[in-house]
Order: sequence, then C-alpha cells, then structure tokens
Amino acid sequence: MKLKFSYPLVFSGLIALASLGACNQNTKTADSNADSTINKKMSIAPLAEADDFPTAKLTVKDVSTEMVGTDSAKMMINFDVANYELTKQTMDMNSGECANSDKGQHIHFIMDNKPYQALYKPENTVTLPLNSEHYLLCFLSRSYHLSVKSPNAAVLVHFKIDEKGNYVKLEESKAPMLFYSRPKGEYAGKDTQNLLLDFYVKNATLASDGYKVKVDVGDTTFTVDKWQPYFIKNAPMGELKLKIQLQDANGKDVSGDNTMVERTVTLKQ
Repeated sequence: MKLKFSYPLVFSGLIALASLGACNQNTKTADSNADSTINKKMSIAPLAEADDFPTAKLTVKDVSTEMVGTDSAKMMINFDVANYELTKQTMDMNSGECANSDKGQHIHFIMDNKPYQALYKPENTVTLPLNSEHYLLCFLSRSYHLSVKSPNAAVLVHFKIDEKGNYVKLEESKAPMLFYSRPKGEYAGKDTQNLLLDFYVKNATLASDGYKVKVDVGDTTFTVDKWQPYFIKNAPMGELKLKIQLQDANGKDVSGDNTMVERTVTLKQ
C-alpha cells in the first residue's frame, strides 16, 4: 500500500481507527465511525504537541579531546541546560501513552544521524577516527522521548577531528537537514501499541508551499508539511522498517548530508 497526502493529513487512504484507546484525545483519525475491529491494524495519527518549554535552552559549554592509540581520539563534550530539568518525569497530555524512560527527561545526542544516545547528565564522551568530519545534533527530550522543538532547545555542530586528534569546529552549515529520532530499538508488550514517530528539522521550514517530509512506515507512505510527532498504532510484531526523506516545495527529494534516514525497529509480545 503506497499512499501520499499532505497536512492537514487525510487518512482516507490509511486504515481508519475506530477508537484511539490509549492514544491522546487530541489525536484525530479519518473515520471515527469505523468498526472497532479495525483498530487492531496499523494506523498513523498526528499528535497535538504543547509548547510547554518555550524558553528551554541547550548550548555546548566546552569540548576537549585526547588521543586514543594512533588512529582515533576521545572527544569529551559538556553542555549547559537552562530552563529545563534533566531526569524529571514529563507530565503532559501525551505522557503515559507510549514508551517512557524511568530516568526522566534527557538529551538526545545524535552523531552523524545514527541512533541517538540518551544523556541524563549534560555531558558525553565519544571516540572518533582521526581525519574525520561529523555533524552532531543534540536536543532536549521529554521523558517519553518526544523532542522539545522550541527555538533554543537544540544545537547543531559541524566539526572535524584532525590528524592530531584535535576538535576543529567547521563553518556552520545552512543547508536544510533532517534528523531521525524515534522510534528506536526494540519494543515489547504495551509499548508496541503506540510507537512515537519523531524527527528533527534544521535549516528548513515545513509548509504547504515549502519543504516537506516523506515518511515510509512499513508499506504505508505519507507526506507532511507540518513539523509534528505521530503515533504509529498497532504495528505488526517483528521488524518494522521506516524511512524519512526531506523534499523540496516541488516534491523532489533533497540531496546532501542528513536529508534521508532509514531505520528498522523490532516489536515483540
């Protein structure tokens, strides 16, 4: 099944939901009168997202490196977090509806658009090869892994590790970019009922006459022109493949660094 639609989302091409059940009451489906047995099948629904952290701020405090052997360097990075409390449980309209970290609010640390590391302290250490170039995106996350999208809640750094193991900050890229966040890894039991689909957009604004994101979830494809999260509901057990692709105003795939990401997650009883 291959479908396309733009925001506001029209779910007539998707399997309609009869009831949102555990899903947030602000989530909408195409056909609320569908037979109740249909909600056993996979569907996708947008989430209302509160602007509850408008002044949250994340910045890089300092970065240092040291050599590891002859071909790599250890990079230590420290952050400053303002107007946001790490390790606190998020209590909002969507809390309790999907997988949640019992360690609380955290930072999503995404190096080169690979699966993120969750940081519960404002620091991290990674080992990188010499003579390598990287993009690092970090943003504040609610305890249930939904990104905070306020203007200063994320930091994007373009840098390299030189031949001597030094951290060298490169010119800030102005190119449009798309970073993948959730879903991630393995889900079991009740956490399989609502999978949070969330991504991060940089240097681009999604709009009906602007950039868009094409999303593939299993055999379902949809296109959105508003930056917001979704619940993938009642996905089948086993492996679920996902792909996000940044597109221009004409619906053409954007090329370049960090414009397309593919992931596979696993669901089990």
